[in-house]
Amino acid sequence: MLRLLVTALLLLPLAFNAARADDKPHRLALQISDGDESKMNAVLNVAANVSRYYSDKGEEIEIRIVAFNAGLNMLLADRTPVATRLKSFKQGMPNVSFAACENTLDTLTKKEGKEPPLVENATRVKAGVVTLIELSEQGWTIVRP
Repeated sequence: MLRLLVTALLLLPLAFNAARADDKPHRLALQISDGDESKMNAVLNVAANVSRYYSDKGEEIEIRIVAFNAGLNMLLADRTPVATRLKSFKQGMPNVSFAACENTLDTLTKKEGKEPPLVENATRVKAGVVTLIELSEQGWTIVRP
């Protein structure tokens, strides 16, 4: 009986590792709602570090950066202060995606008289905060660096 218990305890870590291999990828949503370049770089740093961490472990991670309010400037092609880094992410980190809030984009369009262009790797979502709520409800971890 004791031998069976010891064997079971020794095999337990292997069972957890096998279960992890069958799980869905980790999912992280990062919020950027500040127009400050240092905040934008912080979000990109977190995305790169988390992506590298799980890649080194041989595990998958999906990362979605959701931009709204002043943070949308991160994804506006004509004014982003992090354009070079965004291009680098597009080329080297396909697991990181960028979502631009249409509500904020509509407000800017009314204010400026024309719609500002988005960077190539940004997709539109109706509302940034709603997107974060829905991602949370789907089991994503939400972080605001």
